[in-house]
Amino acid sequence: MALSSDFAGCRSPGGCVAGSLLRQGDWSGAHQAAQELDTPEGSYWHGIIHRLEPDPANAAYWFRRAGEHPVFASLYTEAGARLGMKNRWDPFRWIDYWESARAEPDSEAWRTAQEVHEIECRLLFEYCARPQ
Repeated sequence: MALSSDFAGCRSPGGCVAGSLLRQGDWSGAHQAAQELDTPEGSYWHGIIHRLEPDPANAAYWFRRAGEHPVFASLYTEAGARLGMKNRWDPFRWIDYWESARAEPDSEAWRTAQEVHEIECRLLFEYCARPQ
């Protein structure tokens, strides 16, 4: 993907592309970029994209492929307590929370879900953008 040259020297140039495209609202482009990455970061972005779609079963599949990602520790510290998580970040509990909150778009739970989503995307992008 041509944009990846903008992120040369990053830990995951393709992950930066997927995150940038998702941030710009280009779901299709972000999905394509994530799909081209056979890495934990590509699987993680892929999981986020399918959670937003919404396709929770497909999101869970991609989070299983991503495995225990290094971002989870920071994500737990910044947002885990807001979702009632104990001891570690649980991407599958997060999918369930997202789905439940999405059903009530005017709720505090939905506002929390959107805030946590922003934290998650920021942390994953920062991880991808770190120098190699």
